[in-house]
Amino acid sequence: MRILFLVRGKRATAACIGFFEVMIYMLVLSRIIGGGRVLSFMEIVFYCGGFAAGTYTGSFLESKFMNTKALVEIILDDSPAGEEIVKKLRENGFGATVIRGEGRSGRKLSVKIFCHRKDLDIVHKLAGDNGFITMLDVRTAYGGWFLKTK
Repeated sequence: MRILFLVRGKRATAACIGFFEVMIYMLVLSRIIGGGRVLSFMEIVFYCGGFAAGTYTGSFLESKFMNTKALVEIILDDSPAGEEIVKKLRENGFGATVIRGEGRSGRKLSVKIFCHRKDLDIVHKLAGDNGFITMLDVRTAYGGWFLKTK
C-alpha cells in the first residue's frame, strides 16, 4: 500500500503507512531476533519516525530533482471550445497532437501532450474542467516537442 501511494504522489499518506508498517515490523523482529528484548517506546517511535521522514523526504526530492516526463491525454468535445484549448496549449509552448474520433456522445478530440512532470499543473490549468484528463509517467521518450525551460 505504501508503495502504491508513493507512485501516485500521495507522499504524506505513504509516510504515515510506512510509520505503522515499520512499527509492526520492529515489534515482531525485536521479539524474534532480539532474543525476547522488547524495544522501548521511544526507540520504536524514533525509528519509525525516521523511516516515515525518509519516505517523505525521498519522495519530495525525487519529484523536485528527477527530470521525468509525463504523457497527458485530454479528451475534449470536437467544438470551437476544444480547439481553443488546443490553441492555448500550443501558445504556451506545449506540443499537442490531436486525434479526431467518435465518442459515446459525438465527435471528440483526443489531445496528447508529452511534457515534464513539473508542468502538469500548467497543462491542467490550461485545460480546465473541459474534458477527461489522464496523466501517465513516461520512462523513456525520444525526439518530439518539449516545452523549453526558461
